[in-house]
Amino acid sequence: MIENKETIDEFLAHRSADVEEAVRKAAAAEIMPRFRRLADHEVDQKSGPHDLVTDADRLTERYLTEVLGALLPGSVVVGEEAVHADPATYGAICEDAPVWIVDPVDGTRQFVHGDPGFCTLIALAHRGVLLASWTYVPAEDQLATAVRGQGAFLDGERLFAGPPAPGRDLEVATSHPDYTTDEEKRALLGLRTEGVAPRPCGSAGMEYLAVARGRLDAVAFSWEASWDHAAGILLVEEAGGAHLTLTGEPFRITGGNALPFTAARDEATARRVRGALLPDGA
Repeated sequence: MIENKETIDEFLAHRSADVEEAVRKAAAAEIMPRFRRLADHEVDQKSGPHDLVTDADRLTERYLTEVLGALLPGSVVVGEEAVHADPATYGAICEDAPVWIVDPVDGTRQFVHGDPGFCTLIALAHRGVLLASWTYVPAEDQLATAVRGQGAFLDGERLFAGPPAPGRDLEVATSHPDYTTDEEKRALLGLRTEGVAPRPCGSAGMEYLAVARGRLDAVAFSWEASWDHAAGILLVEEAGGAHLTLTGEPFRITGGNALPFTAARDEATARRVRGALLPDGA
């Protein structure tokens, strides 16, 4: 097991390019050959007709699990499909080993329907702290990266989200009402207020990337699965953004968050969206 953060920092300083190569190779081998070419037998349902998994999801995660674990000996991988098969594996996020958090195809529904709005998400965390993230958009061959304290980048160019332009409604991507509890629905309804323009979200990773690029003002999500949020949360942070739960605390990848939560292009926007989500609108 890795005993100190210096070893992880050294890895990030010298081996980040290997992670980039791994995600590109995985997408080239397992995702893009199936894009708009999926056969019926390559698509399955998990919990229902809107919760899909494909051979691309499974094979990409298998590839990344093998490669990432080898790149950083002593680390473990928490992947969406592995957790679906064995929910107990999710607990590794709270343990002492460095953990790779992987969503092989974020936006599987879009992928299945031939929409290019999907991505592969990888984050590296240690003891609940996000250290680095990679967001790869295979259909556009775009790669966004972030390392804690070192900024966010898209294809090598620094990202600065910046504050929204004044005088227009805030665009906020939100959880779809079909996937929320009654209490969360009531909170999200608070976004239907003057000055805010909510819309259902697509791929979470793509929405976070849009926030980091300053093309979307905020997200407001009602679920905690770390593979959907870890990479994007760090990307937004390092682009100058902020994230808050209903209690006013930052979102924790280890869970136990007061939901819904928001991530926004700057702190003032995050506070404004959080206020709209509170029961009294405070």
